[in-house]
Amino acid sequence: MIPPSIDAAYAIQDEVGHHLGPIGGWKVGSETPQSEPFCAPIHTATIFDDGATVPHDLCRYLGVEAEIAYRFARDLPPRAHEWTRDEVLDAVGTIHPVIEILDTRYAKPGSQHKFLHTADQQSHGALIVGPGVADWRKFTPVHEPVILSINNQTVAEHTGGNSAGDPLRLLVWLANHASRRKIGIAAGSIVTTGSTTGTVFVDHGADVTATFPAIGAVHAHLA
Repeated sequence: MIPPSIDAAYAIQDEVGHHLGPIGGWKVGSETPQSEPFCAPIHTATIFDDGATVPHDLCRYLGVEAEIAYRFARDLPPRAHEWTRDEVLDAVGTIHPVIEILDTRYAKPGSQHKFLHTADQQSHGALIVGPGVADWRKFTPVHEPVILSINNQTVAEHTGGNSAGDPLRLLVWLANHASRRKIGIAAGSIVTTGSTTGTVFVDHGADVTATFPAIGAVHAHLA
């Protein structure tokens, strides 16, 4: 039952999303700096603030990733012509450190055809959002150091690390993708732009901290 195309996978996302409640954000990524991005909506029931405890029964798997996200200050609604890069970036309000938790409805993460994982809300489990910084244009994500800690032990520490390269191109792509799907991006939406650390699977009960020293830190307890 593999979707025959990426468009079919996105159609399944839309159908599943009708049962998951309001959209509060998006996840977007890309395998390389040149390849076509991919995305999924993030529903408000899976978005948490810094310091939150993620409920034990929310996720079966806990794949931890440190990411950089942007919150939109203005709507980018569906429209007939494409949003330009300047229009999209002018709508951004803040940059945030975030932790994404990867999960899956399948027996094992990463075990299925990529279109099936796209249909599975791109393996999204939960998003924990750290404090925002308004002067977001001064940061160059590909040059930002990142530290990921599990139970106070550093498991990843380096600079950059996002396979997509510049995440700003992902925001522009997403704005037009969401427009074509007749969803758009609402003011207040948080958009996370892909892992900078790879995925580290942890047990329930773990404490997780993602730190981008110039941007800020975000912490969560995974019950």
